[in-house]
Amino acid sequence: MLKTIRKEIRVALLSIRYSIMREMLNKVTFISNIVFMFLNNATFILEWVVLFSIRDDIGGYGFNEVMLIWGFAAGTFGISHVFFAGASRLSDFIINGELDAYLVQPKDVLLSAITSSCDVSAIGDLIYALVMIFVYGFSWPAFLLYIVALVCGGLIFTSTQIIAHSLSFWFGKVDIITDTINSTLVNFSTYPGTVFKGWVKLILYTIVPVGLAVYMPADMVIGLDLNLLGILLILTALFVFLSYNVFNIGLKKYSSTNLMNARV
Repeated sequence: MLKTIRKEIRVALLSIRYSIMREMLNKVTFISNIVFMFLNNATFILEWVVLFSIRDDIGGYGFNEVMLIWGFAAGTFGISHVFFAGASRLSDFIINGELDAYLVQPKDVLLSAITSSCDVSAIGDLIYALVMIFVYGFSWPAFLLYIVALVCGGLIFTSTQIIAHSLSFWFGKVDIITDTINSTLVNFSTYPGTVFKGWVKLILYTIVPVGLAVYMPADMVIGLDLNLLGILLILTALFVFLSYNVFNIGLKKYSSTNLMNARV
């Protein structure tokens, strides 16, 4: 069992590596995409500078804490779209019969599909996320918790996309659902979680787990709370387990289109 898991992880890492190498063939485009995404994120800092010149805190968070939240928002998105960009295209794979190319390979279908491509611009998000921990205030305990939380957030973000796109096995095109979940994940992750109340907050901790990917990790780093780390690790494992099983249950309903498309 462990040998099989190690083999699948090794194959997935090779797939990610080759995806990035393909994007690096045009170095000018590769670098410019990264730089412009970083600058795009950085421009929003000016908005928060203006807001905090008007008031001292927003939802109980100061400027540094909000920048930490932005770091998590950018970092979780970056991890998901650099390493698992294929998750955002799963519904297309399912509807267009593109899973055929992965079914004939002696590799895990889901892992092969989600690691089949790389969103280069998201590397700019990862760099921005690393800068934000220094803006917040660097310390080794905070930095180590931050890195672990970013990975967990990226896995939760990816798992949510997998679950949403897997609905295509049963309902066909689910673009409205996937686009809504994706935009909600991105938009709500850039504000302190304390500004949301009631049923909105419930949704942000369950159906669209921004709270688990961004708000909880931010509170964990701010308070250096190891209890929250344990909870986050358990919830991340549950989301990964759930998404993997939802996809594989749906895969049993998949109808091949006999699309001949080889992958290395």
